[in-house]
Amino acid sequence: MYTKDGESYYIVDSHVALWDGSPENQANRYGKGFIECFYDYHRNLSPQEWVWPLDKFSKYSEADLLHDLFEIGYVDRAIFQPAYLGDFYTRGFHRRDAAVALREQHPDKLVLNEAWDPRDGQAGLDRLEDLAEAGNIQGAKLYTAEWKGDSKGWKLTDDWSYRYLAKCEQLGIRNIHIHKGPTVYPLNRDAFDVADVDEVATEFPQLNFIVEHLGLPRLEDFCWIATQEPNVYGGLAVAIPLMHTRPRYFAQIIGELLYWLDENRILFGSDYAIWHPKWLVEQFVDFQIPQDMQSEYGVLTPDIKRKILGLNAAKLYGLEVPAPVPAQGPVPSVANSAVPA
Repeated sequence: MYTKDGESYYIVDSHVALWDGSPENQANRYGKGFIECFYDYHRNLSPQEWVWPLDKFSKYSEADLLHDLFEIGYVDRAIFQPAYLGDFYTRGFHRRDAAVALREQHPDKLVLNEAWDPRDGQAGLDRLEDLAEAGNIQGAKLYTAEWKGDSKGWKLTDDWSYRYLAKCEQLGIRNIHIHKGPTVYPLNRDAFDVADVDEVATEFPQLNFIVEHLGLPRLEDFCWIATQEPNVYGGLAVAIPLMHTRPRYFAQIIGELLYWLDENRILFGSDYAIWHPKWLVEQFVDFQIPQDMQSEYGVLTPDIKRKILGLNAAKLYGLEVPAPVPAQGPVPSVANSAVPA
């Protein structure tokens, strides 16, 4: 919980990870390049006092995560969004066993999503069903640009992807988080394109599609899709640290989201450990759209910030919000009426 100027904010960090990008786990030069690309985002968009050395960033401890999120980072609940990247890392990038153990130790703090890849075919479908039966899985993280053998990406509209989405619907895995953002070395830019979100959002109205990183740099494409698809949400990971280095650009991003999606479909995510939630929460609560932009984009009120920082994700995941935090209003059943149907 974060409190400032008499306002309380329930914090749900909807995008955290526990990874191993260490040299010992790197399968090839691509694994080395991937974690170093992450590190460039970390050091270039963070305040200097929050920059870690590369060796710690490559593989931090479970104790680091608990301390940074829950002891000093104001986070009430955090959601693991795994990426395995098996072609780049010998044991996989996501430290699943450690994440499962942490979730078991702290069920009141951590939510563990799973990942699937339609290129795994029936075996992957069976694994997803087994995992769902073994524990309460409410969400999945999809990495459409991940390499697998000769394949350098896939689309949500692929035949096997449809089978996996139908299985998610059947199993009650309602929250589908999709990495659609800036290119990470060596992955291909086109494999992150947001166009395939449009069709599946229409075909699976009972699923929530959270587009992580807002499709950047394709923000306009994302907004035009999301305004017509009421089950499409925007995850602020990667975008929100721009308020530190590019505040007017971030004001434009958040202003466009508020215009097209409204405040009920925007989710806070730190992308820990790329960025630390403490400074992100503090700066976002203090952040305001510049006055000369407010006639077009409006202002960020405490109620809007409360929804973005935690209440929207809490609603998607059925998390109980403490009574001192003002209740969230109903989420609209139709998209923003900025564009006529």
